[in-house]
Amino acid sequence: MSLASGTFEVKLVPQTDDKNGDAALGRMTIDKQFHGDLEGTSKGQMLTGMTDVKGSAGYVAIEKVSGTLKGRSGTFILQHTGTMNRGVQHLTITVVPDSGTGQLAGITGDFKVIIADGKHSYEFEYTLPESH
Repeated sequence: MSLASGTFEVKLVPQTDDKNGDAALGRMTIDKQFHGDLEGTSKGQMLTGMTDVKGSAGYVAIEKVSGTLKGRSGTFILQHTGTMNRGVQHLTITVVPDSGTGQLAGITGDFKVIIADGKHSYEFEYTLPESH
């Protein structure tokens, strides 16, 4: 298991073209810039479910990461599942099996987001097959 870490910026843009008419359900685009052991970008989509209780909500998202991870370039897909239960966060972000391309083919792992003082950083525990 290898560990990558660094910082990232994220831009979430609410999509207002949904015609479902339910303000509790939302959709956003994700645009990220990664720095550190992972240098690259990602694009994705997020679905949200809000509640009337402050601090309680849920979201799912898929994002495709393109870049270089400790010198190996390619792409992979991350799947997010997150809930907030009255302010208590539970977030799982996992590499989608067999989504790695290029030198990142075969990648597996778990991605952790850290938010402190308004800044975003990550810790990415992953495995990659030996390069040939």
